[in-house]
Amino acid sequence: MRESEDAAGPLGTGGGAERPAGPGSGASALGAGLARRRRRRWAGAGLGAVTLLVAGTGVAGWVLYAKLDGNITPDEAAAAELARYAKERPTALVKDAQNVLLIGSDSRAGDGNSAYGRDSGTERSDTTILLHLSAGRRSATAVSIPRDLMVDVPACRRPDGSRSAPVFAMFNHSFQTGGSACTIRTVERLTGVRIDHHVVVDFHGFKKMVDALDGVEVCLKEPIRDEAAKLRLPAGRVTLDGEQALGYVRARKSLGNGSDTDRLDRQQRFLGALVDKAQGNDVLLNPVKLYPVLDAATSSLTTDPALASLRGLYDLVRGLRDIPTEQVRFLTVPRESYVHDANRDQLVEPAAKKLFERLRTDAPVSVTERKAPGNSTSSESPHHDVYASPSPAGPTFRGNTAGDHTCT
Repeated sequence: MRESEDAAGPLGTGGGAERPAGPGSGASALGAGLARRRRRRWAGAGLGAVTLLVAGTGVAGWVLYAKLDGNITPDEAAAAELARYAKERPTALVKDAQNVLLIGSDSRAGDGNSAYGRDSGTERSDTTILLHLSAGRRSATAVSIPRDLMVDVPACRRPDGSRSAPVFAMFNHSFQTGGSACTIRTVERLTGVRIDHHVVVDFHGFKKMVDALDGVEVCLKEPIRDEAAKLRLPAGRVTLDGEQALGYVRARKSLGNGSDTDRLDRQQRFLGALVDKAQGNDVLLNPVKLYPVLDAATSSLTTDPALASLRGLYDLVRGLRDIPTEQVRFLTVPRESYVHDANRDQLVEPAAKKLFERLRTDAPVSVTERKAPGNSTSSESPHHDVYASPSPAGPTFRGNTAGDHTCT
Protein backbone atom coordinates (compact mmCIF):
# COMPACT_ATOMS: atom_id res chain seq x y z
CA MET A 1 0.00 0.00 0.00
CA ARG A 2 1.41 3.39 -0.93
CA GLU A 3 2.03 6.17 1.56
CA SER A 4 -1.06 8.16 2.53
CA GLU A 5 -3.47 5.74 0.87
CA ASP A 6 -4.66 3.81 3.89
CA ALA A 7 -8.10 3.49 5.44
CA ALA A 8 -8.28 7.21 6.22
CA GLY A 9 -10.32 7.87 3.08
CA PRO A 10 -10.06 8.48 -0.66
CA LEU A 11 -7.41 11.17 -0.33
CA GLY A 12 -5.32 9.55 2.41
CA THR A 13 -3.78 11.48 5.26
CA GLY A 14 -0.38 12.39 3.86
CA GLY A 15 -1.41 15.84 2.69
CA GLY A 16 -2.70 17.35 5.88
CA ALA A 17 -3.85 15.36 8.94
CA GLU A 18 -1.44 14.72 11.78
CA ARG A 19 -1.78 11.68 14.05
CA PRO A 20 -2.36 12.62 17.71
CA ALA A 21 0.85 12.68 19.73
CA GLY A 22 1.30 9.83 22.18
CA PRO A 23 1.81 10.22 25.92
CA GLY A 24 4.99 12.05 26.85
CA SER A 25 5.52 13.58 23.43
CA GLY A 26 5.34 17.05 24.97
CA ALA A 27 6.13 20.41 23.41
CA SER A 28 8.95 19.03 21.26
CA ALA A 29 6.52 16.84 19.32
CA LEU A 30 4.17 19.79 18.93
CA GLY A 31 6.99 21.94 17.60
CA ALA A 32 8.08 19.22 15.21
CA GLY A 33 4.52 18.87 13.98
CA LEU A 34 4.29 22.60 13.33
CA ALA A 35 7.60 22.54 11.48
CA ARG A 36 6.36 19.70 9.29
CA ARG A 37 3.23 21.68 8.50
CA ARG A 38 5.27 24.71 7.46
CA ARG A 39 7.30 22.59 5.07
CA ARG A 40 4.28 21.22 3.24
CA ARG A 41 3.92 22.54 -0.24
CA TRP A 42 0.67 24.20 -1.29
CA ALA A 43 -0.74 21.40 -3.45
CA GLY A 44 -0.26 18.46 -1.11
CA ALA A 45 -1.36 20.38 1.97
CA GLY A 46 -4.39 21.77 0.17
CA LEU A 47 -5.78 18.40 -0.77
CA GLY A 48 -4.93 17.00 2.63
CA ALA A 49 -6.98 19.77 4.22
CA VAL A 50 -9.95 18.65 2.13
CA THR A 51 -9.66 15.32 3.93
CA LEU A 52 -9.85 17.17 7.24
CA LEU A 53 -12.85 19.10 6.00
CA VAL A 54 -14.64 15.94 4.91
CA ALA A 55 -13.82 14.03 8.08
CA GLY A 56 -14.96 16.89 10.29
CA THR A 57 -18.31 17.58 8.68
CA GLY A 58 -19.72 14.13 7.95
CA VAL A 59 -22.42 14.00 5.28
CA ALA A 60 -22.12 17.71 4.54
CA GLY A 61 -18.39 17.20 4.02
CA TRP A 62 -18.95 14.42 1.50
CA VAL A 63 -21.36 16.69 -0.36
CA LEU A 64 -18.63 19.33 -0.59
CA TYR A 65 -16.10 16.69 -1.67
CA ALA A 66 -18.47 15.43 -4.36
CA LYS A 67 -18.97 18.99 -5.62
CA LEU A 68 -15.24 19.60 -5.89
CA ASP A 69 -14.72 16.22 -7.50
CA GLY A 70 -17.44 16.92 -10.06
CA ASN A 71 -16.14 20.39 -10.92
CA ILE A 72 -13.30 19.13 -13.11
CA THR A 73 -14.12 18.56 -16.79
CA PRO A 74 -12.49 15.47 -18.37
CA ASP A 75 -11.04 16.07 -21.84
CA GLU A 76 -12.31 12.86 -23.41
CA ALA A 77 -11.96 14.14 -26.99
CA ALA A 78 -8.24 14.83 -26.52
CA ALA A 79 -7.70 11.40 -24.97
CA ALA A 80 -9.30 9.72 -27.98
CA GLU A 81 -7.25 11.78 -30.44
CA LEU A 82 -3.98 11.07 -28.63
CA ALA A 83 -4.80 7.35 -28.59
CA ARG A 84 -5.16 7.53 -32.39
CA TYR A 85 -1.52 8.68 -32.63
CA ALA A 86 -0.13 6.57 -29.78
CA LYS A 87 2.60 4.93 -31.92
CA GLU A 88 4.17 8.24 -32.95
CA ARG A 89 4.36 9.71 -29.44
CA PRO A 90 7.70 9.78 -27.55
CA THR A 91 8.46 7.23 -24.86
CA ALA A 92 8.86 8.27 -21.25
CA LEU A 93 12.49 7.64 -20.28
CA VAL A 94 12.47 8.07 -16.49
CA LYS A 95 10.07 6.22 -14.22
CA ASP A 96 8.07 8.46 -11.87
CA ALA A 97 9.07 11.73 -13.58
CA GLN A 98 5.97 13.55 -14.85
CA ASN A 99 5.40 16.15 -17.58
CA VAL A 100 2.24 18.23 -17.43
CA LEU A 101 1.21 20.70 -20.15
CA LEU A 102 -0.56 23.75 -18.70
CA ILE A 103 -2.62 25.64 -21.28
CA GLY A 104 -4.19 29.04 -20.71
CA SER A 105 -7.11 29.43 -23.11
CA ASP A 106 -8.26 32.85 -24.33
CA SER A 107 -11.79 31.56 -24.93
CA ARG A 108 -14.48 34.25 -24.51
CA ALA A 109 -17.19 31.61 -24.17
CA GLY A 110 -16.96 31.15 -20.40
CA ASP A 111 -18.71 33.14 -17.69
CA GLY A 112 -17.30 36.67 -17.61
CA ASN A 113 -14.86 36.13 -20.48
CA SER A 114 -16.71 38.21 -23.08
CA ALA A 115 -15.24 41.39 -21.57
CA TYR A 116 -11.91 40.52 -23.21
CA GLY A 117 -13.11 40.83 -26.78
CA ARG A 118 -15.52 39.32 -29.25
CA ASP A 119 -15.72 35.55 -29.45
CA SER A 120 -14.23 34.56 -32.80
CA GLY A 121 -15.58 31.03 -32.44
CA THR A 122 -12.12 29.54 -31.92
CA GLU A 123 -9.96 29.28 -28.82
CA ARG A 124 -6.28 30.23 -28.79
CA SER A 125 -3.58 29.28 -26.30
CA ASP A 126 -2.71 32.57 -24.64
CA THR A 127 -0.12 30.86 -22.41
CA THR A 128 1.44 27.38 -22.56
CA ILE A 129 3.79 25.98 -19.92
CA LEU A 130 5.52 22.60 -19.88
CA LEU A 131 5.79 21.60 -16.21
CA HIS A 132 8.41 18.91 -15.49
CA LEU A 133 8.20 17.17 -12.09
CA SER A 134 11.38 15.26 -11.31
CA ALA A 135 11.38 11.66 -10.16
CA GLY A 136 11.22 11.65 -6.39
CA ARG A 137 9.74 15.17 -6.63
CA ARG A 138 13.02 16.88 -5.77
CA SER A 139 12.35 19.76 -8.14
CA ALA A 140 9.84 21.25 -10.57
CA THR A 141 10.70 23.09 -13.78
CA ALA A 142 8.11 25.23 -15.62
CA VAL A 143 9.08 26.07 -19.21
CA SER A 144 7.07 28.70 -21.10
CA ILE A 145 6.55 28.13 -24.83
CA PRO A 146 6.00 31.45 -26.68
CA ARG A 147 2.81 31.64 -28.70
CA ASP A 148 4.75 33.25 -31.60
CA LEU A 149 7.34 30.46 -31.82
CA MET A 150 7.50 29.03 -35.35
CA VAL A 151 7.01 25.24 -35.19
CA ASP A 152 5.87 22.24 -37.21
CA VAL A 153 2.18 21.64 -36.42
CA PRO A 154 1.04 18.12 -37.42
CA ALA A 155 -2.22 17.23 -39.13
CA CYS A 156 -4.89 17.53 -36.46
CA ARG A 157 -8.59 16.90 -35.94
CA ARG A 158 -10.59 20.14 -35.99
CA PRO A 159 -13.62 20.69 -33.73
CA ASP A 160 -15.95 19.98 -36.68
CA GLY A 161 -14.35 16.56 -37.25
CA SER A 162 -12.36 17.49 -40.35
CA ARG A 163 -8.59 17.13 -40.57
CA SER A 164 -6.09 19.95 -41.04
CA ALA A 165 -2.93 19.59 -43.11
CA PRO A 166 0.54 19.71 -41.53
CA VAL A 167 1.85 23.28 -41.47
CA PHE A 168 4.82 25.33 -40.32
CA ALA A 169 3.19 28.07 -38.26
CA MET A 170 3.10 29.93 -34.96
CA PHE A 171 2.83 27.66 -31.95
CA ASN A 172 -0.61 28.89 -30.86
CA HIS A 173 -1.98 27.79 -34.25
CA SER A 174 -1.97 24.25 -32.85
CA PHE A 175 -4.53 24.96 -30.11
CA GLN A 176 -6.65 27.11 -32.41
CA THR A 177 -6.73 24.29 -34.98
CA GLY A 178 -7.08 21.14 -32.89
CA GLY A 179 -7.31 22.07 -29.22
CA SER A 180 -5.30 20.41 -26.48
CA ALA A 181 -4.56 17.19 -28.37
CA CYS A 182 -2.99 19.09 -31.28
CA THR A 183 -1.01 21.25 -28.85
CA ILE A 184 0.31 18.19 -27.01
CA ARG A 185 1.40 16.51 -30.24
CA THR A 186 3.08 19.75 -31.38
CA VAL A 187 4.99 20.06 -28.08
CA GLU A 188 6.04 16.41 -28.19
CA ARG A 189 7.39 16.82 -31.74
CA LEU A 190 9.19 20.02 -30.76
CA THR A 191 10.78 18.71 -27.55
CA GLY A 192 10.77 14.92 -27.68
CA VAL A 193 9.26 15.04 -24.18
CA ARG A 194 6.34 12.72 -23.45
CA ILE A 195 3.36 14.66 -22.04
CA ASP A 196 1.74 12.62 -19.27
CA HIS A 197 -1.08 15.00 -18.33
CA HIS A 198 -2.60 18.29 -19.43
CA VAL A 199 -4.63 21.05 -17.81
CA VAL A 200 -6.60 23.80 -19.59
CA VAL A 201 -7.78 26.92 -17.72
CA ASP A 202 -9.60 29.97 -19.15
CA PHE A 203 -9.64 33.66 -18.17
CA HIS A 204 -12.52 33.26 -15.72
CA GLY A 205 -10.90 30.35 -13.90
CA PHE A 206 -7.64 32.28 -13.49
CA LYS A 207 -9.46 35.27 -11.99
CA LYS A 208 -11.47 33.08 -9.61
CA MET A 209 -8.32 31.40 -8.33
CA VAL A 210 -6.60 34.72 -7.55
CA ASP A 211 -9.72 36.14 -5.91
CA ALA A 212 -10.14 33.00 -3.79
CA LEU A 213 -6.62 33.65 -2.43
CA ASP A 214 -7.62 37.25 -1.57
CA GLY A 215 -5.23 38.53 -4.22
CA VAL A 216 -1.52 38.16 -4.96
CA GLU A 217 1.15 40.77 -4.17
CA VAL A 218 3.50 42.14 -6.82
CA CYS A 219 5.99 45.02 -6.74
CA LEU A 220 5.77 47.71 -9.43
CA LYS A 221 8.66 50.08 -10.08
CA GLU A 222 6.41 52.51 -11.93
CA PRO A 223 2.65 53.21 -12.05
CA ILE A 224 0.71 51.31 -14.71
CA ARG A 225 -1.91 52.97 -16.89
CA ASP A 226 -3.09 50.54 -19.55
CA GLU A 227 -6.61 51.02 -20.89
CA ALA A 228 -6.46 47.94 -23.12
CA ALA A 229 -5.56 45.74 -20.14
CA LYS A 230 -7.98 47.66 -17.87
CA LEU A 231 -5.12 48.45 -15.47
CA ARG A 232 -4.58 51.55 -13.33
CA LEU A 233 -2.08 50.66 -10.61
CA PRO A 234 0.28 52.71 -8.39
CA ALA A 235 4.00 52.05 -8.00
CA GLY A 236 5.23 49.94 -5.08
CA ARG A 237 3.70 46.91 -3.39
CA VAL A 238 0.30 46.15 -4.86
CA THR A 239 -2.06 43.26 -4.14
CA LEU A 240 -3.79 42.35 -7.40
CA ASP A 241 -7.30 40.95 -7.46
CA GLY A 242 -8.32 38.48 -10.15
CA GLU A 243 -9.30 41.08 -12.75
CA GLN A 244 -6.10 43.09 -12.21
CA ALA A 245 -3.93 39.96 -12.18
CA LEU A 246 -5.32 38.86 -15.54
CA GLY A 247 -4.59 42.26 -17.07
CA TYR A 248 -1.12 42.27 -15.51
CA VAL A 249 -0.03 38.90 -16.91
CA ARG A 250 -1.59 39.53 -20.33
CA ALA A 251 -0.48 43.16 -20.90
CA ARG A 252 2.22 43.51 -23.50
CA LYS A 253 2.55 46.88 -25.20
CA SER A 254 2.48 49.18 -22.17
CA LEU A 255 4.77 47.28 -19.78
CA GLY A 256 8.54 46.78 -19.98
CA ASN A 257 9.90 46.96 -23.52
CA GLY A 258 6.62 45.81 -25.04
CA SER A 259 7.95 42.37 -25.98
CA ASP A 260 6.49 38.94 -25.39
CA THR A 261 9.71 38.16 -23.48
CA ASP A 262 8.75 40.69 -20.82
CA ARG A 263 5.21 39.33 -20.74
CA LEU A 264 6.44 35.78 -20.15
CA ASP A 265 8.86 36.99 -17.47
CA ARG A 266 5.97 38.75 -15.75
CA GLN A 267 3.77 35.65 -15.94
CA GLN A 268 6.48 33.46 -14.42
CA ARG A 269 7.18 35.86 -11.55
CA PHE A 270 3.47 36.16 -10.86
CA LEU A 271 3.12 32.37 -10.73
CA GLY A 272 5.99 32.26 -8.25
CA ALA A 273 4.21 34.84 -6.08
CA LEU A 274 0.96 32.85 -6.37
CA VAL A 275 2.74 29.69 -5.16
CA ASP A 276 4.13 31.62 -2.19
CA LYS A 277 0.68 32.95 -1.34
CA ALA A 278 -1.10 29.62 -1.75
CA GLN A 279 1.30 27.72 0.50
CA GLY A 280 0.73 30.13 3.39
CA ASN A 281 -0.66 28.43 6.48
CA ASP A 282 -3.48 30.93 6.80
CA VAL A 283 -4.94 29.46 3.59
CA LEU A 284 -3.97 25.80 3.61
CA LEU A 285 -4.75 25.03 7.23
CA ASN A 286 -8.03 26.94 7.37
CA PRO A 287 -10.88 24.98 5.70
CA VAL A 288 -13.05 28.10 5.54
CA LYS A 289 -10.42 29.83 3.40
CA LEU A 290 -9.27 26.69 1.63
CA TYR A 291 -12.61 25.54 0.24
CA PRO A 292 -13.15 28.61 -2.02
CA VAL A 293 -9.60 28.17 -3.35
CA LEU A 294 -10.21 24.50 -4.18
CA ASP A 295 -13.64 25.27 -5.63
CA ALA A 296 -12.14 27.97 -7.87
CA ALA A 297 -9.24 25.75 -8.90
CA THR A 298 -11.27 22.66 -9.72
CA SER A 299 -14.14 24.45 -11.47
CA SER A 300 -11.71 26.21 -13.79
CA LEU A 301 -10.03 23.05 -15.06
CA THR A 302 -10.37 20.81 -18.08
CA THR A 303 -7.91 17.93 -17.78
CA ASP A 304 -7.06 14.55 -19.21
CA PRO A 305 -9.39 11.89 -17.75
CA ALA A 306 -6.73 10.56 -15.36
CA LEU A 307 -6.57 13.94 -13.61
CA ALA A 308 -10.29 14.75 -13.72
CA SER A 309 -10.94 14.04 -10.05
CA LEU A 310 -9.60 15.14 -6.68
CA ARG A 311 -7.98 11.74 -6.32
CA GLY A 312 -6.28 12.08 -9.69
CA LEU A 313 -4.94 15.51 -8.81
CA TYR A 314 -3.82 14.31 -5.39
CA ASP A 315 -1.90 11.38 -6.85
CA LEU A 316 -0.05 13.84 -9.09
CA VAL A 317 0.80 16.53 -6.58
CA ARG A 318 1.19 14.59 -3.31
CA GLY A 319 4.99 14.74 -3.54
CA LEU A 320 5.16 18.46 -4.29
CA ARG A 321 4.71 19.44 -0.66
CA ASP A 322 8.40 18.83 0.06
CA ILE A 323 9.87 20.76 -2.90
CA PRO A 324 11.57 23.95 -1.61
CA THR A 325 10.57 27.12 -3.48
CA GLU A 326 14.16 27.55 -4.68
CA GLN A 327 13.79 24.22 -6.50
CA VAL A 328 10.67 25.40 -8.37
CA ARG A 329 12.15 26.97 -11.50
CA PHE A 330 10.58 29.13 -14.23
CA LEU A 331 12.14 29.77 -17.63
CA THR A 332 11.29 30.25 -21.29
CA VAL A 333 12.57 28.05 -24.11
CA PRO A 334 15.75 29.61 -25.54
CA ARG A 335 14.48 31.63 -28.47
CA GLU A 336 15.33 34.57 -30.71
CA SER A 337 13.68 36.53 -33.50
CA TYR A 338 12.69 34.36 -36.46
CA VAL A 339 15.07 34.94 -39.34
CA HIS A 340 12.24 35.69 -41.82
CA ASP A 341 10.03 37.78 -39.52
CA ALA A 342 11.25 39.79 -36.52
CA ASN A 343 7.77 39.59 -34.99
CA ARG A 344 8.01 35.80 -34.72
CA ASP A 345 10.35 33.51 -32.75
CA GLN A 346 12.63 30.59 -33.45
CA LEU A 347 14.60 28.34 -31.10
CA VAL A 348 18.19 29.17 -30.16
CA GLU A 349 20.35 26.12 -30.80
CA PRO A 350 22.03 24.18 -29.34
CA ALA A 351 20.58 25.66 -26.13
CA ALA A 352 17.02 24.45 -26.80
CA LYS A 353 18.16 20.91 -27.58
CA LYS A 354 20.16 20.81 -24.35
CA LEU A 355 17.15 21.99 -22.35
CA PHE A 356 14.81 19.42 -23.91
CA GLU A 357 17.37 16.65 -23.39
CA ARG A 358 17.61 17.51 -19.69
CA LEU A 359 13.83 17.40 -19.35
CA ARG A 360 13.63 14.05 -21.18
CA THR A 361 16.33 12.49 -19.03
CA ASP A 362 15.24 14.15 -15.77
CA ALA A 363 18.60 15.91 -15.42
CA PRO A 364 18.76 19.02 -13.20
CA VAL A 365 17.95 22.36 -14.84
CA SER A 366 19.73 25.43 -13.48
CA VAL A 367 18.52 28.99 -13.95
CA THR A 368 20.25 32.32 -13.46
CA GLU A 369 18.43 35.46 -12.41
CA ARG A 370 17.03 37.28 -15.43
CA LYS A 371 17.23 41.04 -15.78
CA ALA A 372 14.40 42.96 -14.19
CA PRO A 373 11.57 43.74 -16.65
CA GLY A 374 12.20 46.95 -18.51
CA ASN A 375 15.97 46.90 -17.88
CA SER A 376 17.01 45.19 -21.11
CA THR A 377 19.86 46.88 -22.95
CA SER A 378 19.09 48.49 -26.27
CA SER A 379 21.29 45.95 -28.04
CA GLU A 380 19.28 43.00 -26.72
CA SER A 381 16.51 41.75 -28.96
CA PRO A 382 13.11 41.78 -27.23
CA HIS A 383 12.63 38.27 -28.64
CA HIS A 384 15.92 36.85 -27.34
CA ASP A 385 16.26 34.38 -24.46
CA VAL A 386 19.85 33.39 -23.75
CA TYR A 387 21.57 30.80 -21.62
CA ALA A 388 24.90 31.11 -19.86
CA SER A 389 28.05 29.23 -20.76
CA PRO A 390 27.96 25.56 -19.82
CA SER A 391 29.25 24.71 -16.34
CA PRO A 392 30.47 21.32 -15.07
CA ALA A 393 26.88 20.69 -13.94
CA GLY A 394 25.48 21.58 -17.36
CA PRO A 395 24.06 24.72 -19.02
CA THR A 396 22.40 27.46 -16.99
CA PHE A 397 19.27 29.01 -18.46
CA ARG A 398 17.77 32.46 -18.06
CA GLY A 399 14.96 32.32 -15.50
CA ASN A 400 14.02 32.51 -11.85
CA THR A 401 12.71 30.39 -9.00
CA ALA A 402 9.57 30.60 -6.89
CA GLY A 403 11.90 31.62 -4.05
CA ASP A 404 12.80 34.85 -5.88
CA HIS A 405 10.46 37.38 -4.34
CA THR A 406 8.67 39.90 -6.52
CA CYS A 407 9.22 42.57 -3.84
CA THR A 408 12.57 42.95 -2.07
